[in-house]
Amino acid sequence: MSYTALYRRLRPKNFEQVIGQDHIVKTLKNQIQSDRISHAYLFCGTRGTGKTSTAKIFAKLLNCKEPINNSPCDKCSMCLAFNENRNLNIIEIDAASNNGVDDIRDIREEVKYPPTDGKYKVYIIDEVHMLSIGAFNALLKTLEEPPSYVIFILATTDPHKIPVTILSRCQRFDFKRISNIDMVSTIKSYMTDENVDIDDDALYYIARISDGAMRDALSILDQCISFYYDEKITLDKVLDIVGAVDNDIFFRFIDAIINFSSLDIIGIIDELIQNGRDISQFVSDLINHIRNLIVSTISTEENKNLDISKENLEKLKSQASKIDTQYLIKLINEFSNIQANLKYSFDERIVLEASCIKLCSAVAEEDITDIKEKIRFLEKKLEEESVKTVYIEKDNIDEKKTEEIKHRELAISEDIKTAIDNYNMLINKFDEPEKALLQQSTPKNLEDKFLYIVSSESFVSRLEKSKDSIEEALFELFNKKYQVKIISKQKYDIEYKRVVNSQPKTIDNNSNIEDITKLFPEGVVNIE
Repeated sequence: MSYTALYRRLRPKNFEQVIGQDHIVKTLKNQIQSDRISHAYLFCGTRGTGKTSTAKIFAKLLNCKEPINNSPCDKCSMCLAFNENRNLNIIEIDAASNNGVDDIRDIREEVKYPPTDGKYKVYIIDEVHMLSIGAFNALLKTLEEPPSYVIFILATTDPHKIPVTILSRCQRFDFKRISNIDMVSTIKSYMTDENVDIDDDALYYIARISDGAMRDALSILDQCISFYYDEKITLDKVLDIVGAVDNDIFFRFIDAIINFSSLDIIGIIDELIQNGRDISQFVSDLINHIRNLIVSTISTEENKNLDISKENLEKLKSQASKIDTQYLIKLINEFSNIQANLKYSFDERIVLEASCIKLCSAVAEEDITDIKEKIRFLEKKLEEESVKTVYIEKDNIDEKKTEEIKHRELAISEDIKTAIDNYNMLINKFDEPEKALLQQSTPKNLEDKFLYIVSSESFVSRLEKSKDSIEEALFELFNKKYQVKIISKQKYDIEYKRVVNSQPKTIDNNSNIEDITKLFPEGVVNIE
């Protein structure tokens, strides 16, 4: 006999085996018990949550001759016929491939005839939203007033595509995504029955990436069992199968982003590619990691909103304490956009690398979140630098070097203009954080003897600490002694007005005389 996939073999056979849909199971049971069965039902929900399985169980129970506790007995002729796919009272239709008017007209003709055995004729129409407009119109009247022995169960993943006229004639049941806890406990019992040895970490990861769909989880498990036949299934093996990565790489990646290290990010992405990992899956898992960072800062109860171990929770809290929450929210938006762009990209690697380099580049003035995070980073670097500061006794200063500084030729106006034109050369003489501070500043020439470096108010005090280094770097570049003034933009504007207003308005007499002489014929006016 050929092998049957896990998701088919483990399909629920009664209401007790339906996972995570207690609100629906209870309602359907009560309807049968109180004999308040509706003529039309609409089962909505994401894939793999049990819509079709519940519809089949309900249809089997409606025709069961000897139900036990509002569940099919699986012993009577009707239940046995259903289990062997030969029950003529339960008709399952795939609307994706049978979506025309003629298909629905066939149903309208069939409902005229009562069931030969059993009480109800049940039509299960899967993916009903795929029906054409004409097919919906053909179904409308039959759905509104069917014969007493006919019941319609419509299943769909997109209820918003169904006409309101159809929706209003059905009892609607919304199937929830199956929680990770319910999914893990159920799969664990399945694996025990299958004699498969699997780690809890692997089960939790499978449950998480399945996004509440049991069918997806069982399909991944089926693949893992086949590949690692007769071996213990670990988290690393599952990651290999789905093309994902372990948690440590997400911590490293976020550290690289908050340290504005493009080189580290490129290295991590290259590592992903070399290991054959899936870029889209990585970005999806990274967004989930950032979400966990945010939740770890606001969650009052451990693990209540995070399906992770205590060890990982501590690592999350440690990393989250280094980052502003608003910046984390910005990262979620950025990587969500990247995830959307990857679907239409020819080369996913280039899209991810380019987007991450942009995140690490100089901030835009209008983006206050970036500016705050950059300042946060610079303050941290300054704190680290202050610890490393070495104080030298005055007596130990090289007297020869001091004498050399005194006799340096002072920069004049032309030299200052040269320094301004080549400001990038000065920037490149420095490492972080001074380099970033200078990038956010502008060189100006207001008075001939000074080179002004105009910056924001928050950067002035920090640049003042590097003033001597800046003057030394200018001498190395242009072999002149520059006098540097670090000033805020607001103060510079005031200083500019003062200098401009203090300059006398002079008249160029020579040019005026030449203009006057041009008004008269040659030889009339003599200038001595």
